[in-house]
Amino acid sequence: MSTNILDPNTWVDKYSDYLYNYTIVRVNDREIAQDLVQETFFAGLKSIKNFKGEASERTWLISILKRKIIDYYRKINSNKGKAEVRMSYSSEESEGDWLEERVADPFDINAESEIENTELGLAIHNCIDKLPEKQALIFKRKTVEGFETEAICNEFDITASNLWVIIHRARTAMAECLEKNWFK
Repeated sequence: MSTNILDPNTWVDKYSDYLYNYTIVRVNDREIAQDLVQETFFAGLKSIKNFKGEASERTWLISILKRKIIDYYRKINSNKGKAEVRMSYSSEESEGDWLEERVADPFDINAESEIENTELGLAIHNCIDKLPEKQALIFKRKTVEGFETEAICNEFDITASNLWVIIHRARTAMAECLEKNWFK
């Protein structure tokens, strides 16, 4: 049985983009997402002795990050009653773990933000739909579904450098599309 090891010196380079992308979809705020990723790295450093080596570094960091996101929602909602918190583990809208449920408060000032986030989500999906099919699939695999580079390269029979060119082009196209259609 091979045991995975931790190398905190490489965490930022190896995982910060992945953890950030994972977080931004769930909290919809750049600063909060960055803070949560940073907190995840600190928590990982503090609990290195608890790492058993049964999971990969990334999987272990994601499990810490998931708890950080849950804690974040619990904290912001503690003063206004229970809130709906959904952690989606796939791109399917119907899947996910419902941690708490509540009826929407019509006086909640976040109702407008929720509508805005829904509209932004639709704008993102529309922009992804405008990408060439192969580029959209590769972009989704890497940034949304979190597939490993090697798995994507094998699936599409491309090199790692080709993958990163495709991802870069997709991100550029997405930024331009969102600039035109969302950030007017």
